[in-house]
Amino acid sequence: MVAEPQKKFISPDEYLTMEAVSPVKHEYHNGEIFQMAGASLAHFQICSNINSSLNIQLRGKDCRSGQSDLRIKVEETGLFTYPDVVAFCGGAVLLEDGRPDTLLNPSMIVEVLSKSTAEYDRGSKFDHYKTITTLTEYVLVWQDKRRVARYRRQEDGGWSLHDFIGDGADIELSSVGCTLTMDEIYDKVEFEE
Repeated sequence: MVAEPQKKFISPDEYLTMEAVSPVKHEYHNGEIFQMAGASLAHFQICSNINSSLNIQLRGKDCRSGQSDLRIKVEETGLFTYPDVVAFCGGAVLLEDGRPDTLLNPSMIVEVLSKSTAEYDRGSKFDHYKTITTLTEYVLVWQDKRRVARYRRQEDGGWSLHDFIGDGADIELSSVGCTLTMDEIYDKVEFEE
């Protein structure tokens, strides 16, 4: 009988120290680190389109958006991750460890779905995100077809879903006072057949 190797527990501080010098991004949860997958051209283009549109619409407003370089920490569950696009309003609340790269108060998170991440993004990752008290909208964007799902936190703490499919939809993002169109989201995106 062969013994399975013991997994070494990594502390959050060890993770943050390693991540600061790592050439690739990793998620962290419960003492384990997970390398994040690379992005396809469609994924890259969709994220760029969304972030560009949000940045233009947020000029002069008290909200900011950014792509996947800004890490967030889900304080309730201990997950550290890099959303595809994140927006926050008011001042940034950052992890109190002298590192200016970990946001605690996102207002809206966008994840672009791929075959390898779709189940996680719609399931357990969303369960983590639901515990962030400042988060009021969660947006899922398909990269293989024109489809967007917008979840919005309700007053009772539940989440409502609005599914947008096809052309011509305007996706209102009340958390940041912006609207995205399908044409903006999917500009220059070539779907694989």
